[in-house]
Amino acid sequence: MYLGLALAAAGCGETLDAGRNLYGQLPVDHRNPVIIDNDGWSDNWAGECAVLLANAGSLSLAGIVVDASNYWTDQNANVTGWTNLVTAARASGLEHIPDVTEGASTQLTVPADQRIESTVPLRSAGAQLIVDLSRQLYLPGHPLVVVTGAQLTNLADAYLMDPTVVDRVTVVAALGSSSSGKTLMTGPNGDLDPWADWIVAHKFHYTQVPVRYDQSGDVTADDLANLPRNPFGDWMAGKQPNLSKLNTAADQVAVLAAGVSTFVITAEPSAPDPTAVFGSPQGQGPPLVPNAAGNALVVTQVDTASIRTHLWRMLQDPKTFAGD
Repeated sequence: MYLGLALAAAGCGETLDAGRNLYGQLPVDHRNPVIIDNDGWSDNWAGECAVLLANAGSLSLAGIVVDASNYWTDQNANVTGWTNLVTAARASGLEHIPDVTEGASTQLTVPADQRIESTVPLRSAGAQLIVDLSRQLYLPGHPLVVVTGAQLTNLADAYLMDPTVVDRVTVVAALGSSSSGKTLMTGPNGDLDPWADWIVAHKFHYTQVPVRYDQSGDVTADDLANLPRNPFGDWMAGKQPNLSKLNTAADQVAVLAAGVSTFVITAEPSAPDPTAVFGSPQGQGPPLVPNAAGNALVVTQVDTASIRTHLWRMLQDPKTFAGD
């Protein structure tokens, strides 16, 4: 899969560091290798969307990194849940699904001088995977994309281990909120490791998706009988009653932003606020402000009405579980 990707892109002459999406609003598309980085497995449909899109060829899924966080503190339970998802997907015939890698289980420690370069890396296996796959799979114009629905610790850790990783990686994060003309790197997810936020916002090509929606209508109790009759359908049926009722939990917005070209309607070029000081206010990274020359994009509008349609189209397509 990735060899074909490499051969196709090698002759195209593209040189953009962050990639170029010819089909939508973000600098990523189906040709970019993707790592999903998340914590809990039960609160949203991010993992299910990711494996379905990977099977359909819309998302080139290269890795799955699973963390512990202040939201989901049990690393073993998180890894087990995501591994069970992968097992159910493969057993149902879904293809192109990678193994799970453990990510960070603690925050980075802010150095006394608050200099990024003074930060001691955690050297998590998830960060190492980001470094390794970025070296193996990066192509000019098609960097590795890390799609996050948790803290940004593994990304910041990867930078501390190898600063050149920012030349090979771009980020799409379900994180934060918008207020008074600024986009805040606070909860959800931005409050989990503010120093990692600070590092990622200043060092990486970064896209923030602060848009949220009510995910309760994606798979309702009335829909359970229509799920595929295979291990993946059984997995979704067992998960549905435990889905979070909070619209801030719907991390699949970042997955769909990276994997469905029409999902993002508008995105604004931005950059970290140059007047921001770390720790003020506490519990968040730097606010992002509009900046035409900035290293960041802020997604301002998405097609939430299409999410259920995308999900069920894949679930009910006879080709989806062809290997079943």
